[in-house]
Amino acid sequence: MKFYSYKNCGTCRKAKTFLINEGIEFEEISIRDYPPSKAELNMMIDRYEGNLKPLFNTSGRDYRALNVKDMDLSRKTAVDLLNSNGNLIKRPFVVDGDKSRVGFNENNWTAICGT
Repeated sequence: MKFYSYKNCGTCRKAKTFLINEGIEFEEISIRDYPPSKAELNMMIDRYEGNLKPLFNTSGRDYRALNVKDMDLSRKTAVDLLNSNGNLIKRPFVVDGDKSRVGFNENNWTAICGT
């Protein structure tokens, strides 16, 4: 399992604790330094039935500075933007094969983690 996170993110710390407590092996990746691949981002967009908004960290400084809210983004442009700036991605972001989640909700993560 790939676990994209940011070390100063409280939600990421909660998710990491959940994974550890459940005994789930994962590879922790700095989302800011190594954003998810375009394939992983596209898989997440598919999971949200084409809705781009759940993938964006709408409370982030970069999101506001770039005025992403007012952009008319195509899927390709959104993927390129997210892939080039991990600060724009809602976290944590987890990928395990064809399963994926963005943000942390223990009930949703229980389903992906099989616990």
